Amino acid sequence: MEAEFDTVAEWTAKVAADLGPDHHIPAGCRGSGSPAALDWLIDRTELAAGLRLLDCGAGVGGPAAYAAQAVSASPVLVEPEAGACRAAATLFGHPVLRAQAAALPLADDSFDVAWCLGVLCTTPDQLPLLQELHRVVRAGGRVGLLVFVAHRDIPREEFEGNHFPTPEHLRHLVDTADLVVEQQLSTADLPAIPDGWNERVDAVEEALADRYGHKRAWQMAEAQSGKIADLLADGGLTGELLVLRHA
Repeated sequence: MEAEFDTVAEWTAKVAADLGPDHHIPAGCRGSGSPAALDWLIDRTELAAGLRLLDCGAGVGGPAAYAAQAVSASPVLVEPEAGACRAAATLFGHPVLRAQAAALPLADDSFDVAWCLGVLCTTPDQLPLLQELHRVVRAGGRVGLLVFVAHRDIPREEFEGNHFPTPEHLRHLVDTADLVVEQQLSTADLPAIPDGWNERVDAVEEALADRYGHKRAWQMAEAQSGKIADLLADGGLTGELLVLRHA
């Protein structure tokens, strides 16, 4: 987790800054959202101009920046890793707080919408995370999730730092947090990613590999990403988009 979300996050910001502004959002969304996924979340969470968006576990900040650009939402980012916080501030300039998702330093009912993308499966504190999102989003607001869900036993020792919920456990977590699934979609059912977006992501990946491929942190992050990609390909994992509201 530290390799991917601290060290590699800062490297990503450096590479994206050198490649230019058109690469910033695709670089910041690596692993946490495609344009189709983010458009679906924007539409289903009813995110609009001026609404306050919390991006919880924001990483480099690409999804929040996408929302700000697409509909003029007002994002605040929360991220536990210092490197990712610095990267998000460098690339996008939106407010960033360094904090754990399970203990948000934010007031009750202070956001209209919250996103938590690819984060639930990286923490053992899954119920406290959802309870915190319930607390900080006003009644009538929405919570958008991207969750990697396990459909068979996945040895935890092979995926250090990951805690993939089963479909049943995910539904139990949502219910216990006093939330309701309003809409759900598998990422496999989303439209294809535009070629231009993929080209920018590929350019970022190639530059990262050229500069940092010899570094242990890059190798660890790539190995983990490769394992997860294999599980997604064979159906052991699925990516699920969910929109939640207060029960």
